[in-house]
Amino acid sequence: MPLPALVDSHCHLNFPSFDDDRAAVLERARDAGVSGIIVPAVDLRSCQEALKLAETYSSVYAAIGIHPNSSREYDSSSIATLRDLASHPRNVAIGEIGLDYYRQSSPKRVQQAALEKQLELAAELGLPVIIHNRDAAEDLMAILEDWAPTVPKGLSRRLGALHSFSASCDIAERALDLGFYLGFTGPITFKNSHALRDIARSAPPDRILVETDSPFLAPQQRRGKRNEPAYLGYICDKLAALHSVDRAQMARQTSSNAVELFALG
Repeated sequence: MPLPALVDSHCHLNFPSFDDDRAAVLERARDAGVSGIIVPAVDLRSCQEALKLAETYSSVYAAIGIHPNSSREYDSSSIATLRDLASHPRNVAIGEIGLDYYRQSSPKRVQQAALEKQLELAAELGLPVIIHNRDAAEDLMAILEDWAPTVPKGLSRRLGALHSFSASCDIAERALDLGFYLGFTGPITFKNSHALRDIARSAPPDRILVETDSPFLAPQQRRGKRNEPAYLGYICDKLAALHSVDRAQMARQTSSNAVELFALG
């Protein structure tokens, strides 16, 4: 019996840790039932890398954006460059964008300005966003709550995803109320992630995405190893158990969610 199709909605397949065996990683992903992979950029160079992978492999799609930890490189010309790159037919989102107050590689105000401009671009182009949040939930939600009412009507139910969700139940509810999806990664399988599993259990099934965030955040069964899309099934299995459905049903649901959110073809 063929494995149910899965979509890895966040995988940094362009990162150097995949340089030696990228084709084999994609083959293992196919063997594991992963039929689609979204590669989000983190800076202008990786925008080009993500698009190149999407041009090369039919299962790969790109997302274009500047990560908060790279936002020092953002300047007045960046939006024009991003607008041009985002017009590529294999680009499906603006991302990975957001706020990161843990590393603070860029000052908070610089991060916020880059985020706000990229949100404006997403609304202009009618593209969903892939949002990074680390230790910045309140500031992030304030910005998203100001932005959401300004988007075109067709985008209002597919604003984007809060990637690798790890914030509080209150933040989850606020994001869901706005129209965002929640992306779940390896930590949902960790032994002590009880609060995160409670959030995943209460999230509407039609607002859940599965993602690996490869090469990071390998699931419990592969802790200590490089993560890769072939391990997506562990996350799907955990979500299926939390929602008391079988793996095939959760795979169909999360894949349908990804297709709807990112207009995958």
